[in-house]
Amino acid sequence: MKVEEMQGTKEVKNMQGAKEAQDMKNMQDTQVVQGVQNARVAQNAQAVQDARDEQNLKGVIDNKEKGINDTKDMKDGKNMKDMRKNGRNKIEIKNLDLFYGEFQALKSINMSIPEKEITAFIGPSGCGKSTLLKTLNRMNDLVEDCRIHGEVLLDGENIYKNMDVNLLRKRVGMVFQKPNPFPMSIYDNIAYGPRTHGIRSKVKLDEIVERSLRSAAIWDEVKDRLKESALSLSGGQQQRICIARALAVQPEVLLMDEPTSALDPISTGKIEELVLQLKNNYTIIIVTHNMQQAVRVSDNTGFFLMGEVVEYDRTESLFSIPKDQRTEDYITGRFG
Repeated sequence: MKVEEMQGTKEVKNMQGAKEAQDMKNMQDTQVVQGVQNARVAQNAQAVQDARDEQNLKGVIDNKEKGINDTKDMKDGKNMKDMRKNGRNKIEIKNLDLFYGEFQALKSINMSIPEKEITAFIGPSGCGKSTLLKTLNRMNDLVEDCRIHGEVLLDGENIYKNMDVNLLRKRVGMVFQKPNPFPMSIYDNIAYGPRTHGIRSKVKLDEIVERSLRSAAIWDEVKDRLKESALSLSGGQQQRICIARALAVQPEVLLMDEPTSALDPISTGKIEELVLQLKNNYTIIIVTHNMQQAVRVSDNTGFFLMGEVVEYDRTESLFSIPKDQRTEDYITGRFG
């Protein structure tokens, strides 16, 4: 082979080697760039994931804290503000303790009673629900050696401080478990309260009697018997007369202590229909042993046990998803 050809071949090989070296370098550079890009992508992805994780963690913590606060508020009855339909509480009960002598019947009761809604108190016998009901218009003042600590606010005013008891019981009426009409005429039963508060006009009294009996859904049954004794009526009619008597003084709150426990199913149905109508104008609190009745008529339900409010919630929530095991045990019939 000639020298020139050998040199040419060598140059070609050198050029090929240089090209391969450059290709290798370019490949390495590409890999480096790709690696940097991948690293950046991975870094960004990790940053995004970290942000999401942080956000999720914050959400979990917030939800957990909210759950804790909700549970505490539920226990204290404070969350009723969020459950009210009309945005106003008629009665606020704060840190209420009640003693009969040395026996403590009510223990640290905290509840908010929404205005113009029906609130039911349920629980086994002796749990304190009727005791609390009587506390709301100071009926327990008549019980010897009864001591009460805490506050009961009616429209923001403490009923146990400088509030006239007669005025209080005009604003907060009560219907008892057993019908207790006075031994006098139907007319005089209804007119009794207005007369006590100074109304003497026959025209005004006639108007009050008719309005009250209509409100109690019994006017048509007794309008021709107003001078007859209220004791001559049936049990269900007597109870509606008692409701009419309570309504005659135009109360703001109506307390009902097991108002249908002594009545037959038909009379019970009439009372329940009446209660649902009355809530448009009155705040109603009803004590009942009949849990089906609480479901049928009430907006809110409080479950009492051994002098304490175990759970207080919207009725549909308390009976469908109770938050306390004791509530579930009671409403499913495991005790009580």
